[in-house]
Amino acid sequence: MQNLQGAGAVVTGAGHGIGRALAARLVAEGARVVVNDLDEDACRSTAEELGATAAPGDCSSDAGVRALVDAATATLGRIDVFLANAGIDRTQPDSLQASDEDWAAMIDTNVMAHVRAARALVPRWLGDGGGGRFVVTASAAGLLTMIGAAPYSVTKHAAVGFAEWLSVTYGHRGIAVQAICPQGVQTRMLDQAGPLKDLLTRDAALTPEQVADAWVDSLADDRFLVLPHPEVGAYYAARAADPDAWLASMRRLQAKVDQLTGAGQ
Repeated sequence: MQNLQGAGAVVTGAGHGIGRALAARLVAEGARVVVNDLDEDACRSTAEELGATAAPGDCSSDAGVRALVDAATATLGRIDVFLANAGIDRTQPDSLQASDEDWAAMIDTNVMAHVRAARALVPRWLGDGGGGRFVVTASAAGLLTMIGAAPYSVTKHAAVGFAEWLSVTYGHRGIAVQAICPQGVQTRMLDQAGPLKDLLTRDAALTPEQVADAWVDSLADDRFLVLPHPEVGAYYAARAADPDAWLASMRRLQAKVDQLTGAGQ
């Protein structure tokens, strides 16, 4: 599916940021797009501005994602591309002490939303023989880690892990799977990162539109990992080649963050 013209596409978390940029790029490529967001006003505004169809709601719950898939199928006739983009970060200054409620919310949105969407979509794609494309917006944190953000790091690792499993299990049956893993992106989440903002932008923060462009470019060779920041690939390779050296370098970064935040004093 290198040509998105006429494809039926769904984007979750499309009210702002990367999701909105992905939806806009899909529309520009000629796709028919359904946008979803928990923020109903933002969802409807995006749909109106882009010429898409709004389907606001909670894509993290099983009932919510099934309602979204049913509504989008009724609108599009068939969902060819599903971009599971919605994600949250409830990281607090001491993320080891994050509450069970925050962990549960992030697991639901950053991981289980993908599982539940695939659970609803894959049988349909296999059943009609037409295949499909399932795209997870993860993070470089899902390949490396995120200083000071235990729940975010763990859930993004899980998101990449689920995408890998989905590709291994169904890739030979016509279902393409991808994971988009950017570093710093100019979104509300980055603006709220506090002292970590400088760390996240050390390799330059991209615009959401640049992330969307990187995903469309990736369709040419249908690669699994979409790395809008190419340097993440080198970091990932270094981590695999020598985990101890990589961990030592990350601990040095953590020490710098501790100095900035006064942690441990």
